[in-house]
Amino acid sequence: MDYLSTLNEPQYEGVVNTEGPAMIIAGAGSGKTRVLTYRIAYLIKEKGVDPFNILALTFTNKAAREMRERIERVAGVNARNLWMGTFHSVFARILRAEADRLGYPSNFTIYDTDDSKSLIRSIVKEFGLDDKVYKPNVVLNRISGAKNRLVEWKEYLNNPLYAADDAAAQKPEMGRIYKTYCQRCFKADAMDFDDLLLNTNILFRDHIDVLNKYQHRFKYVLVDEFQDTNVSQYLITKKLSAVSQNIAVVGDDAQSIYAFRGANIENILNFEKDFPDLKVIKLEQNYRSTKNIVEAANSLIARNKGQLKKSVWTANGEGNRIELIKSVSDNEEGRFVASAIFEQKTQNGYENKDFAVLYRTNSQSRAIEEALRKSGIPYKIYGGLSFYQRKEIKDLMAYLRFAINTNDEQSFRRIINLPKRGIGATSVEKMVVAAFEHDIPLWEVLTNIDSFLPGRVANAVRDFVTLVKSFQIYVSSKDAYEAANHIAKTSGLLKELYDDKTVEGLNRYENVQELLNAMKEFVETPEVEDKSLAAFLQEVALLTDQDNDDPTDNDFVSLMTIHASKGLEFKNVFVVGLEEDLFPSQMMLSSRADLEEERRLFYVAITRAQENLYFSYALSRYRFGRLINSEPSRFIEEVDPNYIFVNTRYGSREPKLGRSEQPPGFSSSFARNLMATKKPQAKKPLQYHKPSADFRPSDTSNLAEGMKVEHPKFGFGKVSKVDTEGANKKAKVIFEDFGEKTLLLTFAKLRIVE
Repeated sequence: MDYLSTLNEPQYEGVVNTEGPAMIIAGAGSGKTRVLTYRIAYLIKEKGVDPFNILALTFTNKAAREMRERIERVAGVNARNLWMGTFHSVFARILRAEADRLGYPSNFTIYDTDDSKSLIRSIVKEFGLDDKVYKPNVVLNRISGAKNRLVEWKEYLNNPLYAADDAAAQKPEMGRIYKTYCQRCFKADAMDFDDLLLNTNILFRDHIDVLNKYQHRFKYVLVDEFQDTNVSQYLITKKLSAVSQNIAVVGDDAQSIYAFRGANIENILNFEKDFPDLKVIKLEQNYRSTKNIVEAANSLIARNKGQLKKSVWTANGEGNRIELIKSVSDNEEGRFVASAIFEQKTQNGYENKDFAVLYRTNSQSRAIEEALRKSGIPYKIYGGLSFYQRKEIKDLMAYLRFAINTNDEQSFRRIINLPKRGIGATSVEKMVVAAFEHDIPLWEVLTNIDSFLPGRVANAVRDFVTLVKSFQIYVSSKDAYEAANHIAKTSGLLKELYDDKTVEGLNRYENVQELLNAMKEFVETPEVEDKSLAAFLQEVALLTDQDNDDPTDNDFVSLMTIHASKGLEFKNVFVVGLEEDLFPSQMMLSSRADLEEERRLFYVAITRAQENLYFSYALSRYRFGRLINSEPSRFIEEVDPNYIFVNTRYGSREPKLGRSEQPPGFSSSFARNLMATKKPQAKKPLQYHKPSADFRPSDTSNLAEGMKVEHPKFGFGKVSKVDTEGANKKAKVIFEDFGEKTLLLTFAKLRIVE
């Protein structure tokens, strides 16, 4: 029983109190996975429960795999007989065994999202409906939402409220599509992901003998991340545990952040109503973070009204206070992050993998990525694609590249039928083959299409050629931003993205706008002489070509949305873009419930940090091609200021102030005071130095303390220290306008002023 000796008192209670309903409220970093795995191991090893009688449900295959391995180490290989896995995998197993009860064969197909969208696309076409109105994403989201609320197509069609909603959304045929979609899936012996939950509920509802069989098989039911369950998932687990009453749920209401996927926080908040004999165990000791971070998180989440009360604490050291950084723009914010990571690595010995940058939306990664690339810091986008690898970005970039080089075959293949022009894959292959067989440029085939392809397709190609020629004229006379903005609009790409009002569609539209923002900044940067589209594309190509990280090397900075960071931890965390309408999102301000979910999301971000935490916001951001003034997020002000150090100078590393040494006027309203939106004035400290006319980098091999130097961006300064130890020679320079900087002399361009 050695494994039990490693537990604290509440963890021990959570492991050994196995009989009856239990809710284990696990604060961030409190060891919930250990409690859940040891509870299962205890059932098998100490109580002699047959693993076949234990059902453990998780949300990811990775979590299930890791938990199973840990259980086996304690309880032996017999633990492999556990019914453990994700909700979808376990319920699919049950459905295959009982498929005939629902009229399915046991080898039914499971449709993925692309399969479902393809079927919806076919149905919309067959009905003669406008596919711009009935977009597969929109229709599938509506169907998915109904299924997760256990609303079958018959009920949907007969409910006047749903009909009214669809009519208001100008999609009156949604019910008919839902019906036909379900009928076609059934005819094809197929279930989609949502059907695995819906049909399990139907199975248990309509076949009491089947429900009774599984109720007696699963004498113990355990659910991980219970705060993330939806209505359908909860009802299944509730039914399965109705006989034994041995249900244990583990979760943290303060980390319920998936309402947009159907998660229902009421499941955990009201769990005791369904199980009056519930034993509640609270895991409140945080083993992950410093006192400052834990207490800052507590001060924030205390503002939520809808929560289960707990007092998270830690025995860890006090640690540094959270550093709050104000930047002029999102690009300056990116440079700050890169600079801070570099300095923490060189001064405190951290590795790249010790850092994470968290943001509210994927589109924010662009400025961070570019700053890290230029600083030579390897990174990885976690839970998403690199900005320039996202489909919508690649689509627009292909148009831009083809406008400059009409013989670019890969760009041609990507855009010739995007948006759709009625030019199929066979016609595309014929054009490419013709260019090859006649040994002529692809563009020559396109401009003489009547010689190679007849009829309707030729007409579509001629229209495409005319469009591209108009782009070429624009590119030759306009800067990168004007040309790209024109192409994005005229090609139809921007409109197609704008018309898609789903969460995914909005993200794609924002990403394209972020690319245009990058171009806007490119042409407005004084140091850039060539502002053409070709120059911008070359810069991007050079950046991406240098991104050749060894896939076997995991020493990279992690970039991810806060949603993707849940369950992870890092020594150093940057939470960027803390601005109103961005975080909290402007789409989450319509109700208290939405705002409280956004606050829980911020709580998750804070509690990912172990040692150092940074909050960052920008006074301005490029959005939709315009520079927009921003205000600091209300969430900054909601954190107790005792745990925050305000650093108002870009890139400065001033000593942390003790709590008794708070700056004058530092109060709960500091965010408003910081703001005093110094629109043009805010840029003044960050205007880069213009190098002297005779500027030439000097040989710095003999650089010494006390020397006066000139840097091409930071201006004039005085060397305060030179470090010759290690592989990289470094110097600390105190600049007149930018404060102290630590520079690697291998890369720094310094002119020694005689």
